[in-house]
Amino acid sequence: MKIGKFSVTGPLGNGANSSVLQIRRMEDAKAYALKVVPITEEEDKKFLVQAKHEFEIGQRLNHPHLLKVLAYEELRAWFFGKVIKVHLLMEFVNGKPMDQVRLSLPQKVQAFRMIADGMVHMHKKDIFHADLKPGNVMVGAGGALKVIDFGLAQVRGEGAMRIQGTPQYLAPETAKGKIINERTDIYNFGATMYTTLTGKTLMPWVNDGGEMIKQVTWLKYYKPVQELIKGLPEPLSALIGSCLSIDANQRPERMTAVQNVLSQLEDKLVTSPELGLDGLEI
Repeated sequence: MKIGKFSVTGPLGNGANSSVLQIRRMEDAKAYALKVVPITEEEDKKFLVQAKHEFEIGQRLNHPHLLKVLAYEELRAWFFGKVIKVHLLMEFVNGKPMDQVRLSLPQKVQAFRMIADGMVHMHKKDIFHADLKPGNVMVGAGGALKVIDFGLAQVRGEGAMRIQGTPQYLAPETAKGKIINERTDIYNFGATMYTTLTGKTLMPWVNDGGEMIKQVTWLKYYKPVQELIKGLPEPLSALIGSCLSIDANQRPERMTAVQNVLSQLEDKLVTSPELGLDGLEI
């Protein structure tokens, strides 16, 4: 099967209203990923807006640990001229989502630091990811790591119109008041580290008006990461605990603070190439 100057190699995955294909440019055999978003019903127009938003966000970012979004194309019906499909051309990552890859503790810490590097770049561009989770981090052979999916990303100053994100990774103030900022991304990242290390997801926040009940219930079921994993480096468990603070003011103020702790931990843990992501086989 061909799409323009590309040949389709095979499927990579599916989203809520999209499919992602691995494609290859015929002139040089270079691999890419293509997100295909069908627009068949009136209510599908929100996915068109989201795809265009993802492209515009991607154009503002340029970092080795953030997926490159390369091109946007609208396909229109010849008789009415309305959009029937959207193509997003993206960088291809030869890897798997982080929650599908077996990593040692040093490799996980290195992956966390790489994610933090990418998030620092996003925040410097006044962009918040708003849906950071293990499934939105691709880990590939040779040390490649990419944060993906900017469809829910928010630009500073542009208020969220609705609650968005994945419930188990959502900050309480996002669930309650649609707040998205640097500290809500830090909470998302804390939940990502927690789940990656423990294999357990956090209890989601629910916007039901019972704030005190939610807080008491959350504290009842939440177990600090050091209680689940014995011997975890204290700076790492302390970092995750602070990132997951219910009170946003108790979290690190900037992603750079998270990045600094992880960089220091990486220096101590990743002492040889075989401990890092470079030698990882996917």
